[in-house]
Amino acid sequence: MSVQVVAAKMAEVELKDVPTGKDLPAGSPMTPTSEGKTLGRNDPHEAGFSAAASPTAEPSAKAGEGSLGLLNPNSAKMPQASAMKRTDPQQNGGEAFVNRDGTVAEAPRMKKIQFADQKQEFSKRPSKIGRRSLSRSISQSSTDSYSSAASYTDSSDDETSPRDKQQKNSKGNGDFCIKNIKQADFGRREIEIAEQEMPALMALRKRAQGEKPLAGAKVVGCTHITAQTAVLMETLSALGAQCRWAACNIYSTQNEVAAALAEGGFSVFAWKGESEDDFWWCIDRCVNVEGWQPNMILDDGGDLTHWIYKKYPNMFKKIKGIVEESVTGVHRLYQLSKAGKLCVPAMNVNDSVTKQKFDNLYCCRESILDGLKRTTDVMFGGKQVVVCGYGEVGKGCCAALKAMGSIVYVTEIDPICALQACMDGFRLVKLNEVIRQVDIVITCTGNKNVVVREYLDRMKNGCIVCNMGHSNTEIDVASLRTPELTWERVRSQVDHVIWPDGKRIVLLAEGRLLNLSCSTVPTFVLSITATTQALALIELYNAPEGRYKQDVYLLPKKMDEYVASLHLPTFDAHLTELSDEQAKYLGLNKNGPFKPNYYRY
Repeated sequence: MSVQVVAAKMAEVELKDVPTGKDLPAGSPMTPTSEGKTLGRNDPHEAGFSAAASPTAEPSAKAGEGSLGLLNPNSAKMPQASAMKRTDPQQNGGEAFVNRDGTVAEAPRMKKIQFADQKQEFSKRPSKIGRRSLSRSISQSSTDSYSSAASYTDSSDDETSPRDKQQKNSKGNGDFCIKNIKQADFGRREIEIAEQEMPALMALRKRAQGEKPLAGAKVVGCTHITAQTAVLMETLSALGAQCRWAACNIYSTQNEVAAALAEGGFSVFAWKGESEDDFWWCIDRCVNVEGWQPNMILDDGGDLTHWIYKKYPNMFKKIKGIVEESVTGVHRLYQLSKAGKLCVPAMNVNDSVTKQKFDNLYCCRESILDGLKRTTDVMFGGKQVVVCGYGEVGKGCCAALKAMGSIVYVTEIDPICALQACMDGFRLVKLNEVIRQVDIVITCTGNKNVVVREYLDRMKNGCIVCNMGHSNTEIDVASLRTPELTWERVRSQVDHVIWPDGKRIVLLAEGRLLNLSCSTVPTFVLSITATTQALALIELYNAPEGRYKQDVYLLPKKMDEYVASLHLPTFDAHLTELSDEQAKYLGLNKNGPFKPNYYRY
């Protein structure tokens, strides 16, 4: 075959692994030499790769020109990796190699090596997967028979339940139940990083630890156990309090942080991936302990308060107050107060300005994108998203998604919030009007049954469904646990729920709080909330008898302003001070509070 013909065939040329030297005909110009190596290597991974997909090389030179240079036999040390192959249609797909002199030689036939593990069925559920992590093998799907156990969330291969372990810290104390005490050093580093972004809480610790305003306080807490919460707990301890802690969410615990707290002497009962039974068992272990009874409650969601009220009502005789952070827990407290069943004063931290305007708004504005990206790798530009609820959380979510180029719809029951959504440029709809077309559904109402089975059935294939509210009641996940639907675990906290016709939705964190279950939240914002919680505990614990009755109270405005002022130095911010004349004109104290209680920020 002439060189011209060879050159004309170069458009069909593609790279091919070259067989090893022992398989080549004697004297072949492609026999490996000491100066150059062929592509063919006895590497099973590369053999498998080339068998699966062989890349195609596009020649850059014109036919009859570049081919002559490429195949120049005078190139003494030409890299053997440039050997090419072509497929001759006259020979039914037979492969031939082009030698340096332009002649065509038939390629030695290579045997395909088939590995035993190539026949493995990857979709089969691994054995004993009940407590094993799948976070490191996100491409592997395993069928989860709609179990609520969050057992895919820890990277440890230890399948033993923490409840079945006997662990002790370096001081011999075993009054805790966590995943692995050996992770304490890693957790301590996480806490130290968090301290750098929590200036107000550290300043409060420094200013008040000499006075010990919480001396004698026995605080039982049920919150997310993260590095930021650990800074709060250690601050309460520095201020004189004794603490026992459980997690308010089965997915949000950072195991290494829980280990660091246990090593530091705190009684912590929590691990990532608790079952529902584990969740209530941990709360009970915090409360029901011989020789120790709480006199303060720090709650997030109301589960701890509910458990004590249900199981140990006599404890309220010694409890001085409750500090509640979430809208769900506050709602429960108001219900108890209205029914005349609230036994102690309660502080509503959720509706304090520093919580509503900073934690709910700014925190969710950043963490919604983080949670969705980590779990689904979704691109937001052009996606149609419906956000259910336009409170502070909904406002933050909508602002972030709009900035990323998403088309955002809003559902709302409150005409004031609805008007705000319209004025902010969002289209107000009913969920049933857009449920068939949206790509992402986000709930943040604090209500129940916002997304019910009817809506889930009508969603498009691949629709992402998640919740940014505290409670897991907004999405009717229970209605999806039926025999006709298949649950497929894709990666940690990501499930495909598959309908009989093949349609699937992507459910995140089984309908629980997305940002703390699937990602993290900005530490600086949590500093604001944690400082507010600490001040609320100090206020209730030290308040003279009779100041607070058995009702729900908001944090005094002066405390809100104090929390905000503690964070301003981080930004090198400088407040303007009122002159005496200005203060008199406005009828204000120069040191605040600067706004009446009814003021809407």
